[in-house]
Amino acid sequence: MTIMITGATGQLGRLIIEQLRQRLPAGQIVAGIRRMEQAADFREKGIEVRYADYDQPASLDEAFRGISRLLLISSSHTDDEVRLAQHKRVIDSAKRGGVRHLLYTGFAFPQHSTDRSTPGNVHTLTEQAIIESGMDYTFLRNGLYMDFVGVLGLKEAISSGVLATAPGEWRFNSVTRADLALASAAVLGSGESGNQVYELAASRTWDFADLAEVLTEVAGKPVVHVQDASVQHWIYTWLRKLDTDSTSGDLERLMGRPVTPLRDSILPFIV
Repeated sequence: MTIMITGATGQLGRLIIEQLRQRLPAGQIVAGIRRMEQAADFREKGIEVRYADYDQPASLDEAFRGISRLLLISSSHTDDEVRLAQHKRVIDSAKRGGVRHLLYTGFAFPQHSTDRSTPGNVHTLTEQAIIESGMDYTFLRNGLYMDFVGVLGLKEAISSGVLATAPGEWRFNSVTRADLALASAAVLGSGESGNQVYELAASRTWDFADLAEVLTEVAGKPVVHVQDASVQHWIYTWLRKLDTDSTSGDLERLMGRPVTPLRDSILPFIV
């Protein structure tokens, strides 16, 4: 079994490969990257590197030869139409290349999205294209990245003693990339037959009051949460379109442990 991870130089891709190295011989892992100058560290670890550019179908056809399991990490392009076109190129090349099992990192609980402006989002449409390809599939639907707390002004909240957020009934099933990588590697290395869907979100949610409690603990002084209508940031508009409060046990089952606690998850954003 030869496993390839596209977008391997991204944050999630690198973490998945590190986890796979603990499960499989390096010779069974292939890193698909767009900038070959970033390949040195992979090669030093005995991992094969192949050029794979979502915008260059010829590179994908060459990269996917001999690959039995392919993890398509969703494109980071800001235009969803471009992202979908990129994903479809990967799917078409994978099918031409004889890939037996295609795995895809989408977004958790897409069926619960409140964004009805389009008949489907990039992740749902990508999943449909994968199903229609006839290949075995596994959908790794990632929960909300904990990174979003980086725009909430946590350091300022510690300094002022006030965590001010936009009004709303906010609850979050957010997870760390490290946890997602551990679960993804467990699936990739398992040899499962496919046609599975995993909702990789936390098994319990937290709210801004919980966050203020954690900030109080870390800071060693009180931090209170207040809802303030004057707080304006694009993040709240985006969050309202998503299902951030549904939960699942899939992530913890695949990891074999609880998700990283909120306190540990937010530390990188306040140190």
